[in-house]
Amino acid sequence: MAEVSYIKASRVFSGNPPVRAVDELSLEVADGEFLVLVGPSGSGKSTALRMLAGLEDIDEGAINIGGKDVTNVPPKGRDIAMVFQSYALYPHMTVAENMGFALKLRGVNKAEIKAKVEEAAKMLDLTKYLERKPKALSGGQRQRVAMGRAIVREPSVFLMDEPLSNLDAKLRVETRANIAALQQRLGTTTIYVTHDQVEAMTMGHRVAVLKDGLLQQCDTPRALYDRPANAFVAGFIGSPAMNLKTVPITSEGAKLDGVIVPLSRAAFDAAGGLDEVTFGIRPEALGIVPSTEEGMDMTVELVEELGADALVHGAVKIGDSAQRFVVRVDGRTPPTLGQHVKVAVRDHSEIHLFHPETGERLEA
Repeated sequence: MAEVSYIKASRVFSGNPPVRAVDELSLEVADGEFLVLVGPSGSGKSTALRMLAGLEDIDEGAINIGGKDVTNVPPKGRDIAMVFQSYALYPHMTVAENMGFALKLRGVNKAEIKAKVEEAAKMLDLTKYLERKPKALSGGQRQRVAMGRAIVREPSVFLMDEPLSNLDAKLRVETRANIAALQQRLGTTTIYVTHDQVEAMTMGHRVAVLKDGLLQQCDTPRALYDRPANAFVAGFIGSPAMNLKTVPITSEGAKLDGVIVPLSRAAFDAAGGLDEVTFGIRPEALGIVPSTEEGMDMTVELVEELGADALVHGAVKIGDSAQRFVVRVDGRTPPTLGQHVKVAVRDHSEIHLFHPETGERLEA
């Protein structure tokens, strides 16, 4: 096992202008930690992982594994094991042969290979499939074989690049729980890449959010959700996304559809005389109130019934334009399409303010 350090590490692709796929990434991953790299397509998360694996050049800065500078060390000298989106299994080999192949190449004796493969197979519930070929396995079983191939090598660091992308929704949920439990049991430092923020929030000890090659924030899932560092993180983390709207700010508060939402003194101080702010509120902090109460007028355009909850999408007039808001309500009594409802902030402690131009959080 080993800690991992990105030290202002950059990957720059030639072009006019050059593309900084990863831009001065500085990140410390503790020994035994499960860190998730998350971001939209093109954010640099897979490139950052491939830099650590030695599959991409490091044009600036350095990367350390276990305190050793591996910037110019070839992949086979880094003591890492990688699990890809594609299972990359050898079709002519059995499950046992696939899992033990890397050890065979190292010259490990057959008895030791057999013992390690059987131990990993037991861990992954693959024992009864050891003599099968990959074509006789389901997608989830193949992914477990790919995991087993990595486990038997006993590396210092596991690298996983969207390993669940090819699985159906139910199997993804089951498999990500298995991976998280397995990592906890093995205690191996793991860096996991995904574009799915729900996956990131449910698996990682910490989550690093990237955008355009730049690290936006790295913290625990709860901290990212409760105190996003900027409007991008606020909008990316959470499902459904936070409602983010640029609204006027007066001496009394933020103005939404003619309704003044009171702000704390700290929020006013942070706003520092701005005429408008980016106002953020999560769907669960909003609610539908009786028509006699003060609130924003919203016309219901879509209702997503999820069972216990329902997500109500609707238009609210802010300034001269109609803005889409999402409200989480009780799934047993949702409004109907086309209905006009009043929406109000239920929990003022859940209000987030960001600079309208830089997107940076306005409160400490």
